[in-house]
Amino acid sequence: MNYYLLLDSFGIIEELKMLRREWRAEMPRYKLKKPKNKSHIPFRLNLLLMISFLCFAALFIRLGYIQLYNGQMFKRMVERTESTTSTGSVPRGMIYDSNGKILVGNQPERAILYTRDSDSKVQAKDIIAVARRLASLVDVPTQEVTERDRKDYFLVTNPDTINGRLTAEQRKLAGSEAYEAQLGAVTEDDIQYSESELKIIALFKRMNSAFSLSTVTVKNKNVTPDEVARVSEHLGELPGIQVGTDWQRVYPQGEMMRSILGQVSSEQRGLPSELAPMYLARGYAMNDRVGISYLEQQYEDVLHGAKSVSKIVTDSSDDVLAKQKVYEGSKGDNLVMTMDIDFQKKLEEIAESSLKKIENRGLNDRVYIAVVNPNNGDVLALVGKRFKYNQATDSYDYDTIEDDTLGTLNTSYGMGSSVKPAMVAMGYMSGALSLNNNTILDEPMKFQASAEKSSVFNRYGQVNINDIEALQKSSNIYMIKTAMKMGGQNEYTKDGKLDIDPKTLDTMREYFAEFGLGTKTGIDIPSESVGYLPESEQLVNILDLSYGQFDLYTPLQLVQYASVLANGGVRYAPRLVKEIRNTDANGHLGGVETTIEPKVMNVVPVEKAVMDRIHEGMYQVSHTTDGTAHYLFLDYPIKVGSKTGTAEAFYAGPIQYAANNPVVNATYIGYAPYDKPEIAVSVVLPYLPADATGRDSTRIARDVMNAYFETREATRSTIESYKPNQP
Repeated sequence: MNYYLLLDSFGIIEELKMLRREWRAEMPRYKLKKPKNKSHIPFRLNLLLMISFLCFAALFIRLGYIQLYNGQMFKRMVERTESTTSTGSVPRGMIYDSNGKILVGNQPERAILYTRDSDSKVQAKDIIAVARRLASLVDVPTQEVTERDRKDYFLVTNPDTINGRLTAEQRKLAGSEAYEAQLGAVTEDDIQYSESELKIIALFKRMNSAFSLSTVTVKNKNVTPDEVARVSEHLGELPGIQVGTDWQRVYPQGEMMRSILGQVSSEQRGLPSELAPMYLARGYAMNDRVGISYLEQQYEDVLHGAKSVSKIVTDSSDDVLAKQKVYEGSKGDNLVMTMDIDFQKKLEEIAESSLKKIENRGLNDRVYIAVVNPNNGDVLALVGKRFKYNQATDSYDYDTIEDDTLGTLNTSYGMGSSVKPAMVAMGYMSGALSLNNNTILDEPMKFQASAEKSSVFNRYGQVNINDIEALQKSSNIYMIKTAMKMGGQNEYTKDGKLDIDPKTLDTMREYFAEFGLGTKTGIDIPSESVGYLPESEQLVNILDLSYGQFDLYTPLQLVQYASVLANGGVRYAPRLVKEIRNTDANGHLGGVETTIEPKVMNVVPVEKAVMDRIHEGMYQVSHTTDGTAHYLFLDYPIKVGSKTGTAEAFYAGPIQYAANNPVVNATYIGYAPYDKPEIAVSVVLPYLPADATGRDSTRIARDVMNAYFETREATRSTIESYKPNQP
């Protein structure tokens, strides 16, 4: 320690110098005489010397105390180090079809990375300096630089200018309020940057998003070998920058099923704001890439993997002393779907060719097909296709077909007579029908203040039919009178009053829901629709509901309902993923980690004898001349249970001038083989003209069954030799 400086700081040195000058002035050079009066100088000098002595004594005592009693503590403070951890991303798990073909994979890419030092060592201006140097070495797209990004950059690079524009009150603000005030002080002229400066801003934005001692990807798209070489040569001038690899999702099957597979957020977007608290609580970082829709979102925990972990040791000055990787991380596990991509492809081709061939089209622009295994709920195919809508001309572009697979689970339509098997079952379960009393008079019906209702096969006469015939011929009146009995009205009088319990509407919906209509199916992806179940106080709507003319359902609900009929009453949740598997040492699909078991949503409490009669009715729809699907299935070599439907509806598509025009939705449900079902099928063909029949939807269903049974060795030759009477 410099004691001279210490005494000087107290003014003691200067005082001593002054006393010395005064002493010399009063002392004769040639002879010392006894002063007449006693001088005050020796006293002042002694006092100052005493003070100096006491200061030195206190100083030495303090130093001794520090050395003897606190020496080790201060030594530890100087030598103190801290250990923190940083994490690195790993590739997500892949998604395969049921035969092991890759649907979603990962492609490694060259990447430029940035690891941020501790916050006490790196400030925003330091990051800008690195970004400026890096911008001279790599090409950076600037399209995503926003106005806010430019303002933030101006705030960092011009703090004095901004401070000068703030009022005295604004300078007193803190936190977000201060930040907003600063942003408000930035003018439009301030942020008019050149392209080269915008590149710096783009890099700064990415680099500044890193947390202390964390790593972010600065550029991972179109990184050229030359850029890697240039950056590598100048790493010494780019603190925190490194060259590495990153991954991107790739889709070997193109656009097929992309919407169902879902999407992954970019590192720039990171965690969705609405899900951020949940993910942060589970150890995610704000810039982590996560699944944000459908399968990628549903199975995020499986696909995400475990991050690599590095231990970083810093000293008391926050200088990094060492960095050691303590865990390499592990790639996410893989999903194996229930769907065969080749079968899916065939059905997409069927959908597109059928859509193009419809002659009596009207406003039709789309078709939906869903196929499941009724014995476990496995989804075998989901197809949605539609013509592109041209907003400028308010018309369809018939030369361009778009994918609309999501429409199978989030668009809903009136399904018409396809719901009648469930209505028959409902009649038995509610007691309105019995095995000994199931014959009803089919006749045109008209109530007070309502339009006449009748069956298509019997517009004017009267005929007694039972439940099997009602399904075969698609009797509307059988369903209407069954609903009336459920509501407590057993007799019909022409132009009489409809007098049924209004609660019957809710009761019927509860029964329909047991079959999967008007309720969530339980499919293992988010965001499915429950359909549309409108409120109504008009009793006539209860009658409309009984034959499929009121509530709206999704194509996925329709196929779940078909599978319940096929298997005798078990409602399985549609299942897209059947296995979770790891990755083997060679990077290929590994062993089974988890088998996703079939999920039973409920069992419909319907007697076997009743279900047998429903099955017989659906058989006769296909294989008797009075059946509504006989024109396409009468000679089909594999026995099929079917039900067709044509619902009167109103246009709800994209064409503005046609909004609410009367249309017909043609639908089909069925299963095959009839005796031992392997598949259940639904087809929905909306917005046909009012005079349309269900023939097009039934033809599509037959093509679907052909495609399926061609893949089965036991039935391939049968289908290949089949020559239909009705092509």
